[in-house]
Amino acid sequence: MKHGLVMEGGAMRGLFTAGVIDVMMEEGIGFDGAIGVSAGAVFGSNYKSNQPGRVIRYNLRFCQDPRYSSFRSLAKTGDLFGADFCYREIPDHLDPFDREAYESSPMDFYVVATDVHTGKPVYHNCRKGDREDLDWFRASASMPLAARIVEVGGYQLLDGGISDSIPLKYLESVGYDRNVVILTQPMGYEKKKNKALPLMKAAYSQYPDLLKTMARRQDVYNETTAYIREKERRGEVFVIRPEAALKIKRVEHDRAKIQAVYDQGRAVARKRLPALREFLQKEGKAT
Repeated sequence: MKHGLVMEGGAMRGLFTAGVIDVMMEEGIGFDGAIGVSAGAVFGSNYKSNQPGRVIRYNLRFCQDPRYSSFRSLAKTGDLFGADFCYREIPDHLDPFDREAYESSPMDFYVVATDVHTGKPVYHNCRKGDREDLDWFRASASMPLAARIVEVGGYQLLDGGISDSIPLKYLESVGYDRNVVILTQPMGYEKKKNKALPLMKAAYSQYPDLLKTMARRQDVYNETTAYIREKERRGEVFVIRPEAALKIKRVEHDRAKIQAVYDQGRAVARKRLPALREFLQKEGKAT
């Protein structure tokens, strides 16, 4: 029996996930493997490096720094979230990412990104937390229209949420059969057609398969959440989700709102902790 953790993206809604996983780390809850998408990959990587508190710390510190996230950065570099600052300066110097702890952890950590040529998801096990792995994290979080295409591992990639927003089925396919899923939308949420699709068609006209995937994203997302709800009903997965829609922008500079969403994640995790332990302890899993 292999225990897995799935972390949805959602840009700054990922701070809810950060609150949840910080509580789980503080409580010593471990997994055999995890998979993250977009913010779920970037923030979730701190689970493998065992760095609770790091995500909220650097977001509060840098949320108003234009090098971190700003339209100035988008205009200057092509990335709304500055690639060099977010994936080099912060993890290397300003709030170090513990690569040694990451690499020594036995937990597998997968990310998903979208191949712009095929429109299909690409899954990668990031084992070392080195520069190449950080490029995989960046690829997974490179939102269309707000980031450059990332070249890594022989692929050209954009945000994993385009093709597989909640990759539970993938984790199941590689042998994880008792899984926890952290969502960043409340129960009953249904994704609608993206209003920016006409802009995407213009921006990515040379990638017709990517555009086909973008056009179907809401359908695939809603099918996936229905699949998760049914597995949850049968007690086959454990889902942690916000109790209401998170009041935060995709790019947020208000420290109070950042702290509030993170605190919501912590509160829900604390509330669900006994049930989570019971779920993980079944079939002989101890935490």
